[in-house]
Amino acid sequence: MTKPFITDNFMLNSPSAERLYHEYAEAMPICDYHSHLPVNQILDDASFENLTQVWLYGDHYKWRAMRACGFPETLVSGIPEAADDYARFEAWAATVPQAVGNPLYHWTHLELKRYFDIDLLLSPATAREIYDECGRKLKTPEFSVRSLIRRSNVATVCTTDDPGDDLLAHSALAAEKWVTGVYPAWRPDKALAADQPAFFNQWLENLKASEDTAVDTYAGFREVLWARHEHFHRQGCRLSDYGIERPYAVPYTMEQVEAAFVKLRSGFALEGLELERFRSAVLYDCLVMDAEQGWTQQLHFGAKRNNRSSAFALRGPDTGYDSMGEFPIGDGLVALLDRLDRAGKLTKTIIYVLNPKDNDMIASIIGSFQGDVPGKMQFGTAWWHNDHKDGMLRQMSALASMGLLSRFVGMLTDSRSFLSYPRHEYFRRLLCHKLGTEMDAGEIPMDFDLVGNMVKDICYNNAVEYFKFGK
Repeated sequence: MTKPFITDNFMLNSPSAERLYHEYAEAMPICDYHSHLPVNQILDDASFENLTQVWLYGDHYKWRAMRACGFPETLVSGIPEAADDYARFEAWAATVPQAVGNPLYHWTHLELKRYFDIDLLLSPATAREIYDECGRKLKTPEFSVRSLIRRSNVATVCTTDDPGDDLLAHSALAAEKWVTGVYPAWRPDKALAADQPAFFNQWLENLKASEDTAVDTYAGFREVLWARHEHFHRQGCRLSDYGIERPYAVPYTMEQVEAAFVKLRSGFALEGLELERFRSAVLYDCLVMDAEQGWTQQLHFGAKRNNRSSAFALRGPDTGYDSMGEFPIGDGLVALLDRLDRAGKLTKTIIYVLNPKDNDMIASIIGSFQGDVPGKMQFGTAWWHNDHKDGMLRQMSALASMGLLSRFVGMLTDSRSFLSYPRHEYFRRLLCHKLGTEMDAGEIPMDFDLVGNMVKDICYNNAVEYFKFGK
């Protein structure tokens, strides 16, 4: 019989790594503080009919790999007209053997093993057997959304929510007092879309309707954002998130910003320095709101989005046509953090960069703004195009070399799939691999109380103490 690919010691390449993982990391709960999970499916305790629904309906990671194999879009994203679910799964099954070396290969087989107890490697030869076996299980109560979350030992989930979202599903879940804490996270990226006046103004009309107020000035716009921020806080939100190319931090006057806002509301796009000033004002004001509420703010920098204009026109955003960008980050970030600090408005901050060339720079910048709270400034985990073995190890090495790995708040899924929680296992195995290898090499002490408790903290305890959800 062929040896299973996913073994107890998968990715653990030293005796100390094995002990760290099995004795310290494996059983720790999960705090998934950044995800794109649909909260309505949690509230409804939704179920899935088959693997295509839970794996392929919204996963642009997989779509990119399938396109690289030459599959037509009907089998990939299902646009303009989706093929049937099994045909799409067959295309994915044919892609997986060609994805060796990509984290998708690891994640796929971890998910098959952890949720379905399947050791078979996915391929065209095993596709039908795996699809049918998983389909039978997915239809049972043990595979509903809430069951999957409980089985994954998830203590906390944060979704990603626009300021205009009504948060009714969050309110209903909070009233239930369900065992897993589910909280919104404020994502006001659309407030910065001043280069797209039609989009911005429609979004703002919807936003102001939720507060039943007119917004004719920038000051009024800021008031509406603050009202929505307070609404999120009442619903348990303690975390913001900004997905932007780079820090916006140029000088501006309120007269310049007010004039730009009037122009934007009149249907004219902002460009150049005018756009930069407006974005700098909005971003700063939102970060001040975060500080005044005592939230943690997340800054995701460096994504170059919608690279393929023909695909964007047909399929819209978040469909697999984004990449790393090469944006200047350091000077603007220092200026932004320093302005907040001088005003006494620099709250706990997590900074993520998509281009790994920025790793060392970010690890060094956060050291300039530490204080008040243990690990106040965080270098966020490797994400998106870095969400793999080399990317995670590079991020951890940069943080350990220039800061305190021991204060790291650890992993998140950043996923739309309820089967993605083995990404936390993947991260934990790599963390233990790194530290265990260093223990066995004599580079850090052979002290399992010291290193093992550090592992526990990074896996879960630091995040609980840092975010203070439910308080």
